[in-house]
Amino acid sequence: MSAVAGHEPVMVSEVLHLLEPRKRRKILDATIGPGGHTKAILKELPEDGLVVGLDWDGRALKLARRDLADFSRRVILIQANFKDMVDVLAEQGIGKVDGVIYDLGLSSQQLFEAERGFSFQKEGPLDMRISDTLSQTAADLVNQLSDTRLAHIFKEYGEERYAKRIARLIVKKRKQSPIRTTLELAQLAKQAYGPKHFRIHPATRIFQALRISINSELDNLRNSLSALPEALSPEARAVVISYHSLEDRIAKETFSKGARQGFYKILTPKPLRPSGEEIAKNSRSRSAKLRAVERLASEE
Repeated sequence: MSAVAGHEPVMVSEVLHLLEPRKRRKILDATIGPGGHTKAILKELPEDGLVVGLDWDGRALKLARRDLADFSRRVILIQANFKDMVDVLAEQGIGKVDGVIYDLGLSSQQLFEAERGFSFQKEGPLDMRISDTLSQTAADLVNQLSDTRLAHIFKEYGEERYAKRIARLIVKKRKQSPIRTTLELAQLAKQAYGPKHFRIHPATRIFQALRISINSELDNLRNSLSALPEALSPEARAVVISYHSLEDRIAKETFSKGARQGFYKILTPKPLRPSGEEIAKNSRSRSAKLRAVERLASEE
């Protein structure tokens, strides 16, 4: 997802260099967020060009609609999960596009709104749903799953070394009273780590794991990237910006498989990383990795 007021979208110059919007007519922003990458793309896209912006988060689309008001005739905004992008493009009568951008990180707005439950640094309910259409929240998982199942989620989706220890502490605590807030859960993670020095906050990986599980993020990404060749016209380009190894691995493996099948030319044999200057200005970009491919003309 992209930028909000006071926050820049990540690796914009690299995205523009690889997508080459001046050569395109139709671009899909699969994770438009508040619209940071799309705004930069629209400034270079031909006057008759169009951006289709998807986001599963209805609140993000409201921000995009506001921030992209000057380009409203050249943007179509749709609340949808990117796993359904082929169907959405067909429903809009657009068919194939000439470029796609995925920015898979959370936006600052999502982290800023404590009631969303994404931040372990703000007091809020344990929600973590990207879309309000989902019924299950992080609180449901934390208070209902067995310690074995919780540990599996923390290990599988968070690569958390203390997964079992944190899961046991959660089950012990919820026997006394349900765990309802972000700070309650964050405190349990800190307790599991003890007084030792840690490079990142002890709750970082378990919050990531719960969010991925609640929103089926990895499955949705796999499904979307697997369907991507069907959405791209010949010589179209696709860019994926990921923020942790699980997402990057899916992008790498899916693009490599697509290249072996004759769908793609890989444009980034190794992922691009943000410059030191960008990291200094925007700490959110620190973990970003960018991969890109070009659709080959041969049809599947």
